[in-house]
Formats: sequence, structure tokens, C-alpha cells
Amino acid sequence: MLWLGGDGVTAVVVLFLFTRRIYRTLPVFTAYLVWGLVGDAIQQTIAPNNYTVFLVGLIVDSVFQFGVLVELSWSVLRPIRGSLPRWSWIAVAVIFALATAVIWPFASGPGVSALSVVGRLNVHIQITFSVLRVLLFLALAGCSQLLAIGWRDRELQVATGLGFYSMVSLAVWIHHTSQTAGPDYHHFDQLVAASYVGSLGYWVFSFAQREAERREFTPQMQSFLLAVAGTARTARMSLEDTPPGNGRKPRK
Repeated sequence: MLWLGGDGVTAVVVLFLFTRRIYRTLPVFTAYLVWGLVGDAIQQTIAPNNYTVFLVGLIVDSVFQFGVLVELSWSVLRPIRGSLPRWSWIAVAVIFALATAVIWPFASGPGVSALSVVGRLNVHIQITFSVLRVLLFLALAGCSQLLAIGWRDRELQVATGLGFYSMVSLAVWIHHTSQTAGPDYHHFDQLVAASYVGSLGYWVFSFAQREAERREFTPQMQSFLLAVAGTARTARMSLEDTPPGNGRKPRK
């Protein structure tokens, strides 16, 4: 019932995303929620208990989650994006890809190796992206002054909802690793579902409010980000100018 109620609240969130024109700033996040509604409908009505459909949905869901993380990070940089190289968003994606590769091997627990391939993949994806969502939330909230964002900015609102749900998911997963199967096992899973509905409710409340006008970065943060971008640009140009072989350009 919680997941069914979650679909209803998700539809309300999607409505706000379009009526408030938030989809223009966060199109991937909007598409992700729409996909959630469509995916749940397919899973529950057209192909229930179909492992192939579940696996395809899991892969699509993970791609969307990755895109949402990159989009939120890139959107936070709006005040200086005009001064950054056009490929900077790719650098953001590479950072998240590297973080995913580091977290993935540790996203497991007792009994996971006994699961099917789809089951193990599900656990790794769920835990890995939960950790990434929490890290993004902590980074945005912790650096909010430097990034000139607050709780009325859409990026931090979305990250807060994702962070809350993810922290509950991780806490339940940690509890499950030392818990035997039983009636309480399912009750804790219901807690995860309730936390997701809570995040959706928070988004409904937040998106119903007027968004704050985006402020400029602090001079220190702006100088730091531009310096990092300049260093990355120099390194890229150096690699492009270095011919294969001995690493030196041939003399004319």
C-alpha cells in the first residue's frame, strides 16, 4: 500500500515539476520520476514477477539515477557554467563514475553471494547509489555557503529528499546484515518505503513554494572552481598535443 500511495504522491510531484517549470532546470530528474510511474505500472500490471522485465527496469533505473546525480551537480554550477569549458559536465560524470567504481565492490553483505545474478545486481545498485546520494547531499549541504545555495534552491531540495531516503535505506540495510529472516524483516523494508513517501511529500511542500533567486558564488569559490577548470583544460590540451611514441613532437 505504501508503494501504491507513493505513486500517487509521485504524480503530484511530477505535476509541480511541470506547472512550476522546474523540468526546464532538472529535466533528467523529471524524466526519472515519470519513468518511475511508468515502470511501476509495467511491473505491477503487465509483467509481474517477470525477472527479465525487472532486470531491464533495474538497469534503466540505475542509468537515470546516475544522470540525476550528474544533473544536480552540474545545475549547482549554473552561476559560472558560462566560464567553464563545454565538456565540464563530462568531467562531473567521470567523477561520479569513479566514485561508483570505488563503492561498488563494498556494496554487499552476508548472504548476498547466495542470491541470483539479478538479486546480487539489485543489492549492488541499491547500496551503491544510496551511498552516492548521501555523499552528494552532504557535499551540497556542507558547502552550501560556498556554493551560494539554500533550502529554497531546487537542487538542495531534491538532494535533501534523496539524502533522507538514502540514509534510511542504508540504515535498514546495515540492520538487515545482522538480522535473521522473520516478520520484523519486512517491517523494516516498509520503513524504507515510508521514508521514500516522506521524501515525496517534502518535494510537494518544497515545490509548492517559490524558488529563491539564484545567488552568485563567493569570490573564493568562484576562483577555486575556475582554477580547477583551467588546470583541467591545460592538462587536456597537453595530452592532445602529445604525439604517441616518445612523447615529443617531431622536429621540423
